[in-house]
Amino acid sequence: MLHNGDVQYPITGQIGTVFGYGHQVMHGMYLTTLKVKVTKNKGTRRSSKFIEDTYNTWKSGDVA
Repeated sequence: MLHNGDVQYPITGQIGTVFGYGHQVMHGMYLTTLKVKVTKNKGTRRSSKFIEDTYNTWKSGDVA
């Protein structure tokens, strides 16, 4: 499980900070989600948006 801190979405290159967790039921499965405040978003000027997505789509570590 990822902890509060910086995470990266490898496909889009978005970088954000985990600020909470949530839950979602999809196709009869109970999934844990991350609530992420995006701080760096390629291709757009908007630097402050929030995303809730399954935790396994984000990676943790040195994302600088």
